[in-house]
Amino acid sequence: MGAVNAREQSRTANRAGIGAFIGSTIEWFDFYIYGTASALVFDKVFFPELDGALGTLVAFATFWVGFLARPLGGIIFGHIGDRLGRKKTLVITLLMMGIATTLIGLLPGYAQIGVWAPILLVIIRMVQGIGLGGEWGGSVLIASEHAPKGKSILYGAFAQQGSPVGNTLSTLSFLAISQLPDEAFLGWGWRIPFLASALLVLVGLFIRMRVTESPAMANLIERKKVAKLPVWEVVRSHPTLLALGIGACTIGLSATYFKSTFALSWATSTLEFDKSSFLTIILVANIVQIFAQPFGAVIATKMRSWSRAVTIMLLPEVVLLPLMFVLISTNDYYLAMFGVAIATIPHCLYYAALAGMLASRFPAHVRYTGISLCYQLCGTILGGTTPIVGQFLLNLSGSITAVIAYAIFQVLLTLGCMLLLLRRPNHDDRAHAENARAEAVPA
Repeated sequence: MGAVNAREQSRTANRAGIGAFIGSTIEWFDFYIYGTASALVFDKVFFPELDGALGTLVAFATFWVGFLARPLGGIIFGHIGDRLGRKKTLVITLLMMGIATTLIGLLPGYAQIGVWAPILLVIIRMVQGIGLGGEWGGSVLIASEHAPKGKSILYGAFAQQGSPVGNTLSTLSFLAISQLPDEAFLGWGWRIPFLASALLVLVGLFIRMRVTESPAMANLIERKKVAKLPVWEVVRSHPTLLALGIGACTIGLSATYFKSTFALSWATSTLEFDKSSFLTIILVANIVQIFAQPFGAVIATKMRSWSRAVTIMLLPEVVLLPLMFVLISTNDYYLAMFGVAIATIPHCLYYAALAGMLASRFPAHVRYTGISLCYQLCGTILGGTTPIVGQFLLNLSGSITAVIAYAIFQVLLTLGCMLLLLRRPNHDDRAHAENARAEAVPA
């Protein structure tokens, strides 16, 4: 009987992991195509009155609006997810992202409706941000809370894998349409990836509806132990966890935007790369991430000391991220490709383990809200501002050196905060120990 239950638990866990991966892939695809479009086309379609670097800076500002809205999504859907369940929340967030992304693909430009075009773009981008703000925490928990004992990081990595795959699909879509003549690309070609989101969302909904509620959440609902106001409890009872969690997420979020948004704009507007060439470079880096990233979860699971694992993963980035910018600045296609690909490895290993480590530090009844606030506030304050700060530093100094210094600061901030966070109690271990004691007591 025990073997049958174990097999059923394994099937349920695998289904939850796959559902988290596919759903998060679709939502990240929706989010990333906006970043790529803001680097390549939005300044011309929605802000044609602003020329050159200023137009790019404003386009990046609308990109950041999505991050500004993400903490609101974390609060709203964290509340729903901690009170009503993870599954219901994830269905809503997937629908929100899909509808918002499709609407961007249908939105007329400045030439058609004037100032209403950028206004509507910002509003829709905010809806996108709210949806993704609720998505990440739910995807991580629906996978990690179904995981067998000792494998929460491995299963949490299913949701994390959606980011590089979504980014790759985004890059592939824009690489394909960048082959169009410039007039066609600016006129209608850029809209295709946004409109394709509608079909992807239908696939995601079908899979997500088949996933069961997580055991931890089902147990809380059954025992009537759900938090009344999760966000207030997180802020009041776990402020240190919240602050350390925000810092610990930094390079896991911002590294992607250093590469696929800031560097894309810098390489194609200031340096000598064309759109197609640098999109190919980003694509290669994304493929490297897809294959390398799962090893981060394996390393963290196998090593007894998570602190040592994090240090091993992140310290090389202090050298490799600056090297990336130096090699891009050579204007050599293959050197730039090597630099971007090799700099991807440290932060993607860390990103795989980040979700499980962060989730383990929050108690289950406020976990959705807690990890969502950490991740989304980090996105608002540090991750989403990366292209804006990078472009500002480049405009101000005229040199990439200031951007490199900012990147190193973010790596060191991440490492320090995660090492401090890992000194806090592990609530997953506590829960497993309590369950083991309960099962040992005769009925």
